[in-house]
Amino acid sequence: MAAHVQKLYAFIKSMTRQQKHAVLLGVDTLLVPVSLWGMLFLLQPQLDLAALVTLILPTLPYLILLAGTLSWALGLPQVRLAAYETRAVGQTAKLTLALMAALWGLTLINPLQGDLRGVVVFGLIYFIASVTLRMTLLQVVNTLYSLGKDHRNVLIYGAGTTGVQLVQALKVHDEILPVAFVDDNTSLHGVTVAGLPVYPALDIPNVVASKNIDRVLLTMPSLSSPKLTQIARKLEGMGLEVQTLPSFAQLVGEEALVDKLTSVSPQSFLGRDNLGNNLLTGLSDFTGKTVLISGAGGSIGSELCRQVLSMKPAKLILYELSELALYTIHQELEPLAAETQSELTVILGSVGNEHQVKDVMDAHRPNIVLHAAAYKHVPLVETNPLTGIDNNVFGTQVLAKAAQDAGVERFTLISSDKAVRPTNIMGASKRLAEQVIQDMASRSTGTLFSIVRFGNVLGSSGSVIPLFQEQVARGGPVTITDPRMTRYFMTVQEAACLVLLASTFTEGGEIFVLDMGQPVSIIQLAQQVIESAGFTVRDEHNLDGDIEIVIIGKRSGEKLYEELTIDGRQASTLHQKIFIAREAHPSELETASTLKKLRKIVDQRQPSNLVNVLSISVEGYARKSTIDSKSIASEIQVQISD
Repeated sequence: MAAHVQKLYAFIKSMTRQQKHAVLLGVDTLLVPVSLWGMLFLLQPQLDLAALVTLILPTLPYLILLAGTLSWALGLPQVRLAAYETRAVGQTAKLTLALMAALWGLTLINPLQGDLRGVVVFGLIYFIASVTLRMTLLQVVNTLYSLGKDHRNVLIYGAGTTGVQLVQALKVHDEILPVAFVDDNTSLHGVTVAGLPVYPALDIPNVVASKNIDRVLLTMPSLSSPKLTQIARKLEGMGLEVQTLPSFAQLVGEEALVDKLTSVSPQSFLGRDNLGNNLLTGLSDFTGKTVLISGAGGSIGSELCRQVLSMKPAKLILYELSELALYTIHQELEPLAAETQSELTVILGSVGNEHQVKDVMDAHRPNIVLHAAAYKHVPLVETNPLTGIDNNVFGTQVLAKAAQDAGVERFTLISSDKAVRPTNIMGASKRLAEQVIQDMASRSTGTLFSIVRFGNVLGSSGSVIPLFQEQVARGGPVTITDPRMTRYFMTVQEAACLVLLASTFTEGGEIFVLDMGQPVSIIQLAQQVIESAGFTVRDEHNLDGDIEIVIIGKRSGEKLYEELTIDGRQASTLHQKIFIAREAHPSELETASTLKKLRKIVDQRQPSNLVNVLSISVEGYARKSTIDSKSIASEIQVQISD
């Protein structure tokens, strides 16, 4: 039996389109004698076969010729069986009416049945037989296709308008077979829609197993993106392939095929007015100068480059460790440099490379150095403590020493609020970098050293907002470490502007602290990001919300809140958003001793010894070890791979 099915399937597949058209044309013509015989059999059942043939023959050739001609003219043979629906049925009705009119005219010449009854019965038989035969052929062909070749059984999730239209569209597809609907609407459970049964979502495992389903098509375009993502994840967890169908409005161009997510303006999360863009108007301290910016490809460094370049320096030196970041910022700044007639120089390298830094200083003789290069991601530095110390502390020392030797006028270190009573390696390394600059400032007779300290920058790499946006785009959940956590925030444009302004205020040795406004609750920030994307928060008060916020617990070295000064003492400056922190620092001997110990630890790869040194040298640093065996193993592995 299977062999016969395969042969029949192969025969149908081998037929050309013209051959299939000929078969359907034959159906339309051969139904004429069948309908005539049926009419006479119903109206004159007493007649024998010979008498029936005698009555039919005079009119039969004319009706067959007319049926074939009109069928072709109306395009009925060209209509695929799977596409034979309302419009095609209407064309069959037109053909039937034409044949009825012709039969009525022919009966006036050679009567088959004297009244109109015969014409009506003929028309009904012809129309019903034509439509039924095509439907039957479709079922036969579909059965042969399903038995004769491999195909994919698919489950349609959503029995609404889009789902029904998808089922109709898939009727003409040879390799995809819709077998059932799933819908969350309880009123549809147990009913048949578009010829398919509708099941509740809870029955999916049973339906998948019984109907051999391996793919699910989501046809709920009105559902929010997070909810669609949640459904998709559950289905994928069952080992199913999941695809989402866009709305038909999207397919025809009425709606954009884009995510519901919209751009989040950093300003909306500050909780205060942003600074104007005219802070640097009239500032000439950078005009005509040679300015070196380390970490030029980072979030802060790149914005410093943009703003410095707008003040028309003679030369801007971009110093960056990342090749991609350096290439990106260089490509961006080239047109602006041409407009301002400033020379643009790119340096690929590390600030910890003493020989390279000295060569750069000797070759370019910068007037101003803005040191933004640092490893700032707390968890990464926590698991790579020696690398963090080497780059953040000794990189700062190398660059600052080279700047002093080269006669640089002003050197500004970009620091962090995490340097205040730090609980992590990153914060401790930034505080040690501050101490290096404070120590050099106390002994410098030429270069003016200063520090600018501020909190988190909205939208920067590694900050929470891009992370929250990515989590929302994936359908959630949005994760935060502790509901009590707060952070200071500032836009990158505002931070860079105040850094440049503060650097012009220096008289040597200051720690400038930027006014960050009030600290922002991280959980409230997560809620704002979700809502600004057009979604709602799902919690115990709103079980039907889109995105859930999940508490995952504090990471190693993370603080609940940050501070901007150690002792709270600060003095005002010429600008209301810039203050000077009054903080003591270790003596020259103490600083030298600390750096010597750290240098030995880094060189000898002894991360376990860091805690004692940092606890003594950095005020407020947590004395319990935050450096575990994984950190040590990570550092050792880095050295082996290097």
